[in-house]
Amino acid sequence: MSKTERITLKLLSEEYMDQLYQFELPEEQHQFTALPKEVVDLAEGQYGVMIMNHGEPVGFFLLHQTDRVKEYTDNPHAILLTALSIDQAHQRKGYARKGMRLLEDFVKDTFPECDEIILAVNHKNTAAQKLYQQVAFADTGIRKEGPKGEQYILALKLR
Repeated sequence: MSKTERITLKLLSEEYMDQLYQFELPEEQHQFTALPKEVVDLAEGQYGVMIMNHGEPVGFFLLHQTDRVKEYTDNPHAILLTALSIDQAHQRKGYARKGMRLLEDFVKDTFPECDEIILAVNHKNTAAQKLYQQVAFADTGIRKEGPKGEQYILALKLR
């Protein structure tokens, strides 16, 4: 990490909503994920997480401890990651990879009962597949049909 970056993960808080609502994505990415403004109305068991660079949100994702987790795994201690996005103005700087490298420790600290992170990635979304493989997510071999076609179910076992 260069001296000009300080990447951290932070649970969603009201003070950053205006910035999150300004996030934009290219259409080729938006077809596979959601913008923060589309998902910040959180239900019980959903947690917004911001990828921060020097206190400014540059990315966002959701973690779920809801019944939706059961659609992807039988593990009662798993947490589901969805809706990862990096604001278009901050893309191609490695923020997604750096944020995902912090994910394991963040989940262990914030959700100590969790022992696995799971996610679904569209078979056409090769950039996201590559990102998740770089940060040690493994293909479970499970496939689901999603709104945009086949989804690969990936998992990261927490050490």
